[in-house]
Amino acid sequence: MKEKLILGVDVGGTGMKAGVVDVVSGALQTERKRILTPQPPTPKNIAKGLKQLVEIHNWHGPIGCGFPAIVKDGVAYTATNIDKSWIGVNIEELFSEATGCPVKVTNDADAAGYAIMLYGVGQQLKGVNIVLTLGTGIGSGLFINQTLIPNSELGHLFFKGDIAEHYCSNAVRKKEKLSWKEWGGRLNEFLHHIDRIFSPNNIILGGGVSKKFDKYEAYLNPRAKVFPTPLRNAAGTIGAAYYASLF
Repeated sequence: MKEKLILGVDVGGTGMKAGVVDVVSGALQTERKRILTPQPPTPKNIAKGLKQLVEIHNWHGPIGCGFPAIVKDGVAYTATNIDKSWIGVNIEELFSEATGCPVKVTNDADAAGYAIMLYGVGQQLKGVNIVLTLGTGIGSGLFINQTLIPNSELGHLFFKGDIAEHYCSNAVRKKEKLSWKEWGGRLNEFLHHIDRIFSPNNIILGGGVSKKFDKYEAYLNPRAKVFPTPLRNAAGTIGAAYYASLF
């Protein structure tokens, strides 16, 4: 795809965000617009939400979308924080039909990882680097230098008798009204678990709660260096647009 400007869309469990991205520089060219994720988050309802975002931007070109599922060749293989009816759906075909635009879809955390590793601080990072997006769930992007190992979904690792995101996602922090110290302690346990398995050089935190890193930084002490992405919550939108530029 030779277009310089692509609409990046980040579909989350609670919100859908979109903005026009210059995929050469990785810079947003418009303000990101957000709508609540339609409920129930079925294919039909999410497609309508995407169409709404496209109309808000008056967009008629290519679209890249980060989606909360394992995605292979445009098809959803899982549906943890979204309706189970997504499993087996060709997301690219559905979204292209709904918007009248060519759409390419990848895992949402992989999209955020692309932005961080190719435009952000990650350009200088070597070795094993892990991006964690902390939100409704916990997404992950696993990179060897700047090469992505897709669909890692580390938030679904078995941990504390369940999956990790049910123990220390930002949604859990809010639901259980955890203090920053309590939640930071839980997150730290998970980061140590990741450290033991992957021995990463760096763990980069994204998602909206990365903006409040100073409130829980003191409670994190894995061997890997841990820091928030300067792109904050825009990484998913930017990386989704980049992904579409590969085709």
